[in-house]
Amino acid sequence: MPTISFKPKKVTKKIISQLADRASDVIMNRFGLNAEGKRKTLEEIGKKYHITRERVRQVEDVALHSIKKSSVFKAEQMVFDELKQLIRKLGFIVAEHELLPHISKDQAIQNHIHFFLVLGDAFKKHREDDHFHARFSVDDEMADKVHDALRKLYASLNDEDLISETEMIKKFLDYLKDVAEQYRNDEMARRWLSMSKTVAKNPLGEWGKATSPNIRTRGVKDYAFLVMRRHGSPMHFKEVADAISKIFNKKIHYATCHNELIKDPRFVLVGRGMYALAEWGYKKGIAREVIRDILKRDGQLSKEEVIKKVNKERYFKTNTILVNLVNQKYFKKNKTGFYSVV
Repeated sequence: MPTISFKPKKVTKKIISQLADRASDVIMNRFGLNAEGKRKTLEEIGKKYHITRERVRQVEDVALHSIKKSSVFKAEQMVFDELKQLIRKLGFIVAEHELLPHISKDQAIQNHIHFFLVLGDAFKKHREDDHFHARFSVDDEMADKVHDALRKLYASLNDEDLISETEMIKKFLDYLKDVAEQYRNDEMARRWLSMSKTVAKNPLGEWGKATSPNIRTRGVKDYAFLVMRRHGSPMHFKEVADAISKIFNKKIHYATCHNELIKDPRFVLVGRGMYALAEWGYKKGIAREVIRDILKRDGQLSKEEVIKKVNKERYFKTNTILVNLVNQKYFKKNKTGFYSVV
């Protein structure tokens, strides 16, 4: 079903009909309302008419003001009321990149809708800045609440955080407690979250700070981190490369994967070709060194406890651990069967 009941191109034709030729052409080009469907810059239009970009801006402003004063524009108020109600339904404030495709997938139609949103007094356009994408609102109080909640959400995140979408939505809605219950739902939250430039989700649907390499994946290392984090246990570098190819549809050479992992401090080589994430508590070092550090830290331990604790920090075969543990040069066993450092 169509989202709107009116024909945007017909409405545009009516409301710009009273403009002079040059003013009409400037408006058509600025908003991409012609057959080409491309929004042109002030500079591009200025070159066409051999006038400055500032003069083009003046022509545009005068033309928009002239349209707003016209009886034709006033006769089309139902169009603007309908768009206002739509934005209210979508949460009172919506990112431009969400709103326009919601109304139509056709770029030409989107350009006409954008023209109406700039033209209508009911709509406030918030320009893109460091924190937010360009967006339109119809209620200042609600817009302030959403902006404030998004800023607080960002401030609550650490650089390394990776949060499920369910948890992120809950966290975000916690900052919007005084918003009517009908707007406190997952669909609305996702729409508001999409306005933020500082909070985003990665290709696996996990959320965090947009600047984090865990979110803005830029290469093999970042893809490997996401793959291993999802896997939850050590992986051979060939497994990692295969998983990246399967999940992200990116062909990775085994040697490239191995070289990238060994250089990145997020990964620890825990066995022959086997890697783990440093955040899991795995450490570098040969078996003897790992056993020594554990016994120094935790005191005397049984054989079973040593094996269990070593496997939490490195990826060794049980036999490798036992061969090192019985080396009397480094470790001693007491009468009750517990081991300690020599």
